[in-house]
Amino acid sequence: MTNSKQDIQIMQKRVDDFISQFEEGYFSPLAMMARLSEELGELAREVNHHYGEKPKKSTEKDKLIEEELGDLFFVLITFANSLDIDLSEAFDISMSKIEDRDQNRWTKKENEV
Repeated sequence: MTNSKQDIQIMQKRVDDFISQFEEGYFSPLAMMARLSEELGELAREVNHHYGEKPKKSTEKDKLIEEELGDLFFVLITFANSLDIDLSEAFDISMSKIEDRDQNRWTKKENEV
């Protein structure tokens, strides 16, 4: 089993290999932020259709939340790559902060023996 740091690095390289074949390359940070917002909106729409009170129109094609999460993740990776950010390092920094800050924030489950 590979570790998550390697998995994320493989994903970042796969995206970079794809983007690097085009002369246009990565979009600007502002354009990437707009794309990230757009994909987040598409995910929100799908979640609303599945769990909210707003059903899809009969003319709308069926999309999956997994597909929208994948699109959002792809754009997040392209954004990180464009700024030369290692997402595994960014995640470790964030997760350490959250684990420290929120360790006593909620009720912990009883250990099952």
